[in-house]
This record gives sequence, C-alpha cells and structure tokens, in this order.
Amino acid sequence: MKVRVDSEICQGHGICHMTAPDLFLLKDEDGYAYVEREDVPAGQEDLAQLGADSCPEQAIIIY
Repeated sequence: MKVRVDSEICQGHGICHMTAPDLFLLKDEDGYAYVEREDVPAGQEDLAQLGADSCPEQAIIIY
C-alpha cells in the first residue's frame, strides 16, 4: 500500500497527523501535511486509511 498527500489540495487541518502522526507529518512553515515515504509500513495500513478518510479536503491518496 502506498499513500501520498496532494499538496495542491491540502489545507493544513492536521487531522491526518492527529490520526497517524508516524505517517503524516506537518511542514513547519505552513502546517500542511506530507509523507516522508509513500510506502506504508506493514501494520499501519488501517491508520493510513483512517487518515485519508479523516481528511476534510480529501487530499490523501491511497493506492
């Protein structure tokens, strides 16, 4: 499973980070979310999906 944050859509709500802080990081300069690695570690697939489902802007893509 892979995950990414669409930086064009993200509005910096931070809900994904609150849901899965090890997967979704926030940029210091604007608070927008990003992922360091697109590959979701084994056992964290549910958290990645929960983060995507929690995004009010639907800026998180799971593939």
